[in-house]
Amino acid sequence: MPAAAGHGPGITFRDRHPMNTDSARDRIFARIRAAQGRPAKPTQGEREAVRDYLARHPQGPRPGVAGDLVEAFSVQARKMASTVERVASMSDVPAAVGHYLDGLALPRRAVAWPALGMLDWRSHDIAVECRPPLRDADADRDHGDLVGITGCFCAIAETGSLMLLSGPDAFASGALLPETHIAVVPVARIVADLEDAFALMRSERGELPRATNIISGPSRTGDIEQTIVLGAHGPYRVHVVLVEQA
Repeated sequence: MPAAAGHGPGITFRDRHPMNTDSARDRIFARIRAAQGRPAKPTQGEREAVRDYLARHPQGPRPGVAGDLVEAFSVQARKMASTVERVASMSDVPAAVGHYLDGLALPRRAVAWPALGMLDWRSHDIAVECRPPLRDADADRDHGDLVGITGCFCAIAETGSLMLLSGPDAFASGALLPETHIAVVPVARIVADLEDAFALMRSERGELPRATNIISGPSRTGDIEQTIVLGAHGPYRVHVVLVEQA
């Protein structure tokens, strides 16, 4: 069937009608609050009441993480099919990434978060562009953006997970669309458990961002014959570069 007039191949409804998810969420919450007879935005008193409740509310049982958090995270991450390596400093990251890509016969090119653009990728013969992955169908057919390199808000030792918070320069697509996701994680950002991760978020950010992604290894599914398949809904490789001094 020929494409509709004015719409080229690969153009989706979302491309033609982009949605601002922040404003959509605000409108939904405003309607709910209006139905309750409350103002569209939470008052300062409401925010303080929530903070007070969280501070006073007893937490549930937490098993605790024994020993070194870095080692505990590494063990759990490998159990989730992530690969992990440690480097001394941020300046060592490009060499580590290049070695990883070569080991998988992947091209030495990637998209990355802008905060990682200052690393010396060029000296290690890695072409890095600081932008979200391309969604163009032609680029996908040409094997466009196969590798995404991101930072990480924090890592969770108990589960071997990465917590990524979205933002203008921390686009979630960098960790979700490419086939290979490489996360650069300072060891100082490893916390014991999910409770500590959310406590850190409240302390440093105050509010939830538009998207919070908790990544526990490659994407996987067992929908077909209960056989686990990696990469069904996202990357089928997750590689974590732990940085001792960042």
